[in-house]
Amino acid sequence: MTAQRARQRAVCIAAAQSTASDLRELGELLRTAGVAVVGELVQQREQPHPHSYLGPGKLEELRQLVLALDANVIAADDELTPRQERAIEAALGVAVIDRTAVILDIFARHANSAEGKLQVELAQLEYNLARMRGLWTHLERLGGGVGTRGPGETQIETDRRLARNRIATLRRRLASVQRTRDVMRRERERSEISQVALAGYTNAGKSSLLQALTGAEVPVADRLFHTLDPTTRLLEAGGRDYLVTDTVGFIRKLPHQLVEAFAATLDETRRASLIVHVVDASAPLDELESMVQAVEDVLEEIGAADVPRLLALNKADLLDPGARAVAWSGRRDALLVSARTGEGLDELRERIDATFVKTLEPVELLLPYSEGSRLAELHAIAGELRREDTAQGVHVTALLPPASARRFAPFAVSRNSRRAR
Repeated sequence: MTAQRARQRAVCIAAAQSTASDLRELGELLRTAGVAVVGELVQQREQPHPHSYLGPGKLEELRQLVLALDANVIAADDELTPRQERAIEAALGVAVIDRTAVILDIFARHANSAEGKLQVELAQLEYNLARMRGLWTHLERLGGGVGTRGPGETQIETDRRLARNRIATLRRRLASVQRTRDVMRRERERSEISQVALAGYTNAGKSSLLQALTGAEVPVADRLFHTLDPTTRLLEAGGRDYLVTDTVGFIRKLPHQLVEAFAATLDETRRASLIVHVVDASAPLDELESMVQAVEDVLEEIGAADVPRLLALNKADLLDPGARAVAWSGRRDALLVSARTGEGLDELRERIDATFVKTLEPVELLLPYSEGSRLAELHAIAGELRREDTAQGVHVTALLPPASARRFAPFAVSRNSRRAR
């Protein structure tokens, strides 16, 4: 954290139906962005004030709080309109940021891959495009009539045109990346290895769980949105191989710019055969429920609502017996696991394998000895199979995914052939 970042002191504000838990999350987002939280102010309203987010009286209360705490940043728990942002800044004389700006800042810090950087830049440009007008508000007094068609207005249009051109360029580049990702995905699908996606609220421990399950080295940190780029590792369970992908974490009020910009990344979740929904079991019950619902909402938004899923309650090592009972309340089909101690991981692997075994089809095949490569492929797909060397070839019984069963149908043993044997 730089000295400049350390000097930023924020007061968090919320309107409408926001709650204290929402502000705790905003405070955690600010901490991840390197901003210290020195105060909070909540106004219960049916809707935020259309002009200033908070009502006039609450805005004056906020001004006094800012002075008393020597704050120099106001952070709103919702996405502000440009009008609301300008009104608060004019009334308080300090910088104003909203939830979306904080999340975009965090994403910009954590994006490592070329695709991740493109996605973040696209989201930032779309967010800032509507706010460019605020840079030229001194022209608004002139009413846009005669005498206002000068360099200032030209500059506004120039900035917007450049931003739109850049957005179009980024979309084309991301579409190219998407095509490359589609090619890689088709290669994985041809390999017949089943795909599992780890999805969940940010900082639920997905990366730690991926590392613990697969034994692969994965970057892990106790901060929000540490993982932006999907990471895929190989998992062996029940004698079969699975590809497990750790995806970007979800959050309440995930900005629509990010959902759109990270569509390619989130697509890994939508196309998975199974989603392991990872939950921080150590969170208070009300927050846990809210986190689960937030993830379910995003999964529905990206078209993954119908993908089969398992619920993994992570961080079991932080729970006492009473807390374990509460976490499991109403979720007896969930698994209590700990990426740190390894508790429940064997059962999770078994549950992943059992979920896929239910979809497998029994086959009986007779492969000529000349088809040695196909036999090796069967071993990789089926994991466990029974074979018998006969005069006609290798007689195999196995469980295969439906697509593989259709592909090996030419080698299927008919009932008449079995009677002849």
